[in-house]
Parts: sequence; structure tokens; C-alpha cells
Amino acid sequence: MSMKINKTYSARDVEKEAQSYWSSAKTFLADEHNPREKFYSLCMFPYPSGNIHMGHVRNYSIGDAIIRYQKMCGKNVFQPMGWDAFGLPAENAAIKNNTHPASWTYKNINNMRKQLKQMGYGYDWSREIATCSPDYYRWEQWLFLRLYERGLAYKKKSVVNWDPVDETVLTNEQVINGRGWRSDALVEKREISQWFLKITDYAEELLDGLNHLEEWPVQVKTMQKNWIGKSTGVQVSFKIKGTGNTVEVFTSRPDTIFGCSFIALAPDHSFARELSEQEPDIKLFTDKCMQMSTTESDESDLATLTKKGTQTDYIAINPLNGEEVPIWIANYILSSYGTGAIMGVPAHDERDHEFACFYNLPVKHVIKPVDKESANIEGLFTGKGILINSGEFNGLVSDDAIEGVTQKLREIKAGTFETKYRLRDWGVSRQRYWGAPIPIIYCDDCGTVPVPENDLPVVLPKEFEFTDKSNVLKNIPEFYNVKCPSCGKSAVRETDTFDTFVESSWYSARFTCADQPNMMLDERADYWAPVDLYIGGIEHAILHLLYARFIHKVMRDEGLLTSDEPFVRLFTQGMVLKDGSKMSKSKGNVVNPQDYIDNYGADTLCLFMMFSAPPEQQLEWSDSGVDGAHIAKSY
Repeated sequence: MSMKINKTYSARDVEKEAQSYWSSAKTFLADEHNPREKFYSLCMFPYPSGNIHMGHVRNYSIGDAIIRYQKMCGKNVFQPMGWDAFGLPAENAAIKNNTHPASWTYKNINNMRKQLKQMGYGYDWSREIATCSPDYYRWEQWLFLRLYERGLAYKKKSVVNWDPVDETVLTNEQVINGRGWRSDALVEKREISQWFLKITDYAEELLDGLNHLEEWPVQVKTMQKNWIGKSTGVQVSFKIKGTGNTVEVFTSRPDTIFGCSFIALAPDHSFARELSEQEPDIKLFTDKCMQMSTTESDESDLATLTKKGTQTDYIAINPLNGEEVPIWIANYILSSYGTGAIMGVPAHDERDHEFACFYNLPVKHVIKPVDKESANIEGLFTGKGILINSGEFNGLVSDDAIEGVTQKLREIKAGTFETKYRLRDWGVSRQRYWGAPIPIIYCDDCGTVPVPENDLPVVLPKEFEFTDKSNVLKNIPEFYNVKCPSCGKSAVRETDTFDTFVESSWYSARFTCADQPNMMLDERADYWAPVDLYIGGIEHAILHLLYARFIHKVMRDEGLLTSDEPFVRLFTQGMVLKDGSKMSKSKGNVVNPQDYIDNYGADTLCLFMMFSAPPEQQLEWSDSGVDGAHIAKSY
């Protein structure tokens, strides 16, 4: 490349010539046959909203600087780019603009691709993918059917988070402070039938794997560890007086069982739901709880939640001392943790203490501090100590008492040692159009029938007027009326689509062999995987990264690749702020990258992003800083 040196720096001319050379010379084209050490760098791919924003610019500038450095160090570098293209925003925009989600999405992709090329990033564009392409999601459907055969994909009725504005199910992770992560609407609880992936079968491996991710931020690993939430304890059976039934309670502190003064059920516990159908007062209470923010995603808010409950007419029997304790339904109990029922021990649990004080329930002290000089704080002691008022276990320290109580419960067949996880199976059904169809057919005679592999992909229909915000596919008979693959009789196709996090959970592997038409992955996946450096926001610590780890392990177990983890090193960059706040249209502080590309050039923008603040810290936008970078670049 020859370039005439002018006294006046023209960003447009310099960058255009350089980018033209990189394209013609195929500078950033990946090559699996290169004998040099490989380096796979990946930035979290964007949702095609229409234009890149400053968060994209910072993220991708960091990634691009690193791959250029690694390339100069002699490594065989691979940096792809694609589009996380399914999702609700496309549907909402289509309704608003009287267009089709596919048209809106591909128009945005074309515009954003043009902008990223203007930035001069070193991407291998030959491996570009869009998750809304049937060539991509057919293999997602194929993998789902493999999981179905293994029992890792199943359908059941479940109480779900329902977004009344977007009219779809949300995962626990997509509920922020009780509101939908995109619509900001108050989330409701509903019981519907939906598909799940059995991520809980991988809970222990996902937890153990964190110990080997040495180049991940500690904060992210801690967040995932807490989300998986492993705890060991005892599942205790409390008989319900006057019935032949029991209520099962999981506790990690069986040493406190003699201090139990009530049993509390989650509002959506099966027994609570049964009672709500019989008692109007209970139904009123449970319905109200269903509208409150007591989901897993905001469990941290339970500390500040006012503990409320309603007492049932039923009594439970403590299996160790025969004491009768009332059964309540309480708003601070989560059905997603343990068994959805707890033994209330007000003297030794902060939440139970608050609840008992509010309803004037007994507070029984059964643990005292080892240090006699220590005093209980307002009758509450949550630590381990020495047992009192606990019959044959008096005088034992907590650890010995835990073992002794567990053994006693086993002997009388009232308890078993259990390992529980806070993690719940991943609900992947969404009642929306713009997503990958779930490849299942329902036949009155044959039941649930997988779509034959030869009939994949199940492609979204496009020839219809897109006007309805509800599940469009339920209104298209041409889509859902099919013949059963097993018996040939009339059948109905599944109209739910996959959660978009299914698409983003395996894209890093598909990039390696994006042009492969005959299989999900080929040998190139093992050459490039795992990703050596993954760059993106810490807000995806649970939403995306845990699912990506799970699906990677699933693909490994299917023999598609051999690595255990998708990403060796994770780097979480800081946000770009304006006037101290995250850029957003509602705040009116959005800065359009295109204006600066046109006026200053891409290199100026990259220079400002790289040198104005350490990459892991937040960056405050500054026009004068961009001016300074432009002047420095000109020299």
C-alpha cells in the first residue's frame, strides 16, 4: 500500500485507503491451516437496533486493539462479527412502523455492518452470522431434539414470570426489581405449559468449573456461584395434622429444629394453590403475592420486603418433639428455593424473626453463643453455637448437633440428607413470533412428536400481515396445521419460539464454521475453541454467560467439540457515560458515533475510547477529549 503524505491529515482518505487494502489483502481472514499459535478474540455481538452506539464503539475498539497487537506478536488471529437478531424489539418496532420484523432486522443489519466497516475493525466478515437466519437456527433446533431424546428437554406446567406488556414469559434473570427487563412493566405470575432445558443436571459441573476459570473476574464468578446456590442440609417431613399428607421442608440448619414455631409456604406452593381454590381469603392473598417482586431475580430485595402472610387452618407436627405448629403462607418464601416451604425459626433467622414479631408468634431460643459474654441482639442469634432447649441434643455444638439431628431424622424416617441448588431449569418457551420455532408436533394419537431431522429447519412463515402483539404463530393455520410424522394424521405444530438466549449461547462456536451446511459444528470448532478472550458487559454475568457455559458442555457431551468451557478469559469493559449517567434516549444524553466518524474519522474515536480511561473502568464522554484525540492523531 502506497500513500501520499499530505501536510493536512484527511481521516476520510487515509482510512478509506487503509480499509480498502485490508479488504483486498484479506488481512483479517482466519486460516485454520496457519502453523502459528491461534488467538480467538470475540466481543459480544450486537442486537441490530439500527445504529451502533458508543457502548459498541468502546467494546469493539478494545477488542480490535488487542487482536492487532496479538497479530503483530505473530499469532494466528480470528475475530468474527455477527448479529443477535431475534427478539421482542423487532416485533415491537414492526408493529409501530407497520413493517415486518425480518425487514426491519435486515435493514438494521445492513446499516450497522456499514458503520462497523467504517470503523475499520479487523473482522473476518466471511464468517458473519445472523441468528434469525434459518441456516443458523436449524442447528439449534437439531440440538434441542438431541436434548429431548436424552431427557434434557421437557415440557411441564409451571408458574412463570409474565410480562403483560410484551405478552411473553420472562426468565428469572430477565426480571429486574419485579419488572420486565425490556418493557419495565410489573411482572405477573401465571401458570402455563412451557419447555425447559435441564440445566440443573449440570449444576455441580457449572459450579466446579468456576474454580478453573482463572482469568475470569472474581465478581462474575461470585455472581454465578451465588446464582447456582449450592447448599447441603436435610429435607424434613412435617406431618399435617388430621390428614395423611406431609409438608416437606428443606433446611441447612437442622440444629435449630426445636426452635420451629411455624411452617411457611411460598404463595405458589402446590398446597398453597390447593388452599387458594377453596378459601377466598387465601386466594386474595396469594393473587396479590403473585404480582409482587418475590422472584429469584430480586431475592436480594427480600431483606427489605415487609414480611406478610396469611394463616391456614392446618397444623404441622414437629417430627422430633411432637409440637404442633401452625402452617402459614408467606410472601417472603420462594418456591424456587429448596421445597418452597420453610420451618420458621424466629430466634435464629432474621426473616423468620421479623415475620414472627409482626404476627406475635413464639420466639424459641435453641442456640446460644459459645462465648457466654456475647449477647443476643433483640432476641436474634443467627450464628452457630451450643444447643439449648433441644432435648437429647442439649450441650452439643451446632456442627455436632447438625449431624446428630440428621441421623435421628433418618432413623425415624422423617428426613433425608439433601444437596439443593438455587438454580432452576431454564424455561426456553416464548409466546412470540420473532424467534426460532421449537421443533415439536402434537398428535392426538402419538402424543409429543419431534420434527424429523430431514424436515429441519422449521422456518418462520413470512407471508402475512404483521399487526398483532400476541403470539402471531397461533393465528396462522398454514403454519401450525401439519401431518403427524409418525402416523400421518392431522396434528398441530408447537407455536412457541425459543428464548433468544438460546441463540446467543452457542454463537461463539458456530462462528468457527459458519459456512458448514451439513452439521452444527465441524473440526474447525475444536481448532478455535475455546475463545481465548471474550469481551462484554458485566450485566451478562448470569443472563448470558451461565447459559453459554451450559450449552457448551452440552455440545461437548454430544461430541461436537472437546473443550469444557467456551471462554478462557473474560474481560468486562466499563460503560460510556454522559453527564455521569448511562446514555439513553429517555435521558436525552445519547451521542451518535456516526457524527464523529464523519467529522473526525474512526481512528480519532478509537483513540479517545482507548486512552480516556482504563478499559475496565467507566468512561465519561467528552467532546473536548475527542478534539484532543483528533489533534494528536493529526500529528
